[in-house]
Amino acid sequence: MRKVTARLNYRPTLPRNKHVGIGCIGSGFIMADCQLVAYRSVGFNPIAITSRKLANAEQVAKRHDLPTVYRHYQRLLVDPEIEVIDIAVPPDVQYQVIRDAVKLKKSGDSNLRGILAQKPLGINYRQARQIVQMCERASITLAVNQNMRWDQSVRACKDVLTRGYLGEPVLATIDMRAIPHWMPWQKRQGWLTLRIMSIHHLDTFRYWFGEPSRVIASVRTDPRTATQFDHEDGICLYILEYDDGLRAAGCDDVWTGPAREGAADDIGIRWRVEGTTGAARGTIGWPAYPNRVPSTLDFTSVRRGPNWLTPRWNEVWFPDAFAGPMAELLCAIQDGVEPSLSGRDNLHTMALVEACYVSAREHRAVEPREILESV
Repeated sequence: MRKVTARLNYRPTLPRNKHVGIGCIGSGFIMADCQLVAYRSVGFNPIAITSRKLANAEQVAKRHDLPTVYRHYQRLLVDPEIEVIDIAVPPDVQYQVIRDAVKLKKSGDSNLRGILAQKPLGINYRQARQIVQMCERASITLAVNQNMRWDQSVRACKDVLTRGYLGEPVLATIDMRAIPHWMPWQKRQGWLTLRIMSIHHLDTFRYWFGEPSRVIASVRTDPRTATQFDHEDGICLYILEYDDGLRAAGCDDVWTGPAREGAADDIGIRWRVEGTTGAARGTIGWPAYPNRVPSTLDFTSVRRGPNWLTPRWNEVWFPDAFAGPMAELLCAIQDGVEPSLSGRDNLHTMALVEACYVSAREHRAVEPREILESV
């Protein structure tokens, strides 16, 4: 292997004005340990926070030096200094928060210009579409926090693809063997993997290669989580078919064998992209969190000789990559353009997830346009 010194494009472009007031709704792990850590590291300006439990919001505000804590998010929404809100609440609560934000913007009681919403955008495709339409009618720029697009290896692979090192993509795979920390609210939704973990990988395939023509999915329950609540989408397998011949496949194994029950573990996420003139392979460092383990990328190309090139970096997905979606939203507002992570774009990811559910239930290939055209 040969360490490459050429600079790949994996860091976010930061806005010229970093002082836009950001209001934070939610004080759980993603906000406290990822979003706010990343925002402070690049100089963004979060100025207020609120959450269902006031004590939690006060604790996070103290930790991250936020000057204002609101008892209710509606008070935060009318703060004249806040132009962007970061919503980190469960997906079945998200719709109400965004609807209230839109209502206040339309009435002139809010200076809101942008929303960063966590994925999944609402509880299903239908609700996601309603959210997108609400924001568009209120002239609010909506971005969705599909933060795996900003994992350093995913971003760098996109640059390798854009530079043409791999030629025409032939086959891509993402293989996840990890045991996520499931959220309590998932029990009331009856979801496990497709809308929470697979959505990252499905969106990454879209980011790398564009829109697939159809998907074939198969799922089963996760034996460990099945003892806690009913679900259908535990271990998930899916194949995306592209009309140009490309095939992209994901294996999302949240069981990984009885690693929590006394056996040895084998935890990790590996990805691979093969093209007509090169190949890339990588690992995702997230399963080692809270240890800082950077994701990796190796690539080889007939244009660069018979070697594996191994660019490396110090940044990690959790929390460093979480600056990317907010940076993109702020740049979009600043320049008057749509962010690539826009709500409108994310409808295609939500439709692809929905297509996986339909495919698994009906045991057939499903075209995402069936979902896109169903509402």
